[in-house]
Amino acid sequence: MSVYLFAGGGTAGHVNPLLATADRLREREPDAEILVLGTAEGLEARLVPERGYELVTIPKLPFPRRPNAAALRFPGALKATIDQVRGIIRDRHVDVVFGVGGYAAAPAYLAARAEKAPLVIHEANAKPGMANRLGARLTRFVGVLFPSTRLAHARVVGLPLRREVEQVDVPAARAEAQALWGLDPRRPTLLVTGGSLGARRINETVSTSIAAILGTGWQVLHITGTTATVADPGLAGYRILEYCDRMELALASADFAVSRAGGSTLAELGALGIPSVLVPYAVGNGEQALNARDLVGAGGAVLVADAEFTPQWVDRALLPLLDDRARVAEMAARAAAQGVRDGADRMVDLLIEARESRSTATAAPGSAAPGSAAPGSPAQPAPKPEADASAE
Repeated sequence: MSVYLFAGGGTAGHVNPLLATADRLREREPDAEILVLGTAEGLEARLVPERGYELVTIPKLPFPRRPNAAALRFPGALKATIDQVRGIIRDRHVDVVFGVGGYAAAPAYLAARAEKAPLVIHEANAKPGMANRLGARLTRFVGVLFPSTRLAHARVVGLPLRREVEQVDVPAARAEAQALWGLDPRRPTLLVTGGSLGARRINETVSTSIAAILGTGWQVLHITGTTATVADPGLAGYRILEYCDRMELALASADFAVSRAGGSTLAELGALGIPSVLVPYAVGNGEQALNARDLVGAGGAVLVADAEFTPQWVDRALLPLLDDRARVAEMAARAAAQGVRDGADRMVDLLIEARESRSTATAAPGSAAPGSAAPGSPAQPAPKPEADASAE
């Protein structure tokens, strides 16, 4: 029986791929023991036990950004946390450490290195976080979602998707969605979504332009999010949902999408071959605009900055696009060409490869340390982008 320590969390973008990988690993290795290392404050504190995995918590240690008392305490607190994780690795006889980024990841990576345990990393953003930039230097087992991600030893594996999305029967799910939400099977469907909390700019612009959009012959399934304030005008062909717990049905019903550009969203659009207009979240470090550049560069999506996604832009750009069915079909094919539906299996393959590397290293005197590249061995980097896309 092999023992795996999965580390990371905080947000759904970290926790969902972690759990999708754990589920697939459990299917392929039913006797495997899977522990999840996280914090008590992150989303993992609720989702991991709900999925039936053991959660081990460590203190949340934000990296200090300025010289203050917290910065002075940080080295000692980090060392204590690393020692705690090292104890877990030893006591539970962990064979492989797997991290997805987040507060729990960096201590796990450093503990794995100290204990000479194979380390595997997955990065779901084009712009890697600090923890994964550190971890990628400690191992050659690095999986990424985007080909343009610049991370040491990166291999494109896609995103471990939820099984209901990965294995969705599109025709059957589309029929179920049409029955559930009253969609017309004779009309193409535009899916509009900004995530579970919604996206104010997307919501307001689509709400203002809805009559013109419906005038193109499309119907609209609009997931507004739980904090949205847009009202339902009661127009035929316009279906508003505050929250959707059957996203696989919403995706299967979509012939086109308007959405944010989070990693999970892009992975699902590509996996199901859904062309899109992407409106990256304007707050933060611009990572969503970077996430979008591969799909946009391949011709499967159009990028528009949040501030520019206005009713005027809809009139000028979106409506002619929706009217051009040949272009929509071509964009769908290009999006599908970028998609990966077996990311969970690819990630589990990487975990097994790392585990077996430990056995090989143990059996071969003088071989490279577990998780490190053997001298002279070629790395497997993700292709570098031909050109950078413009950020917001």
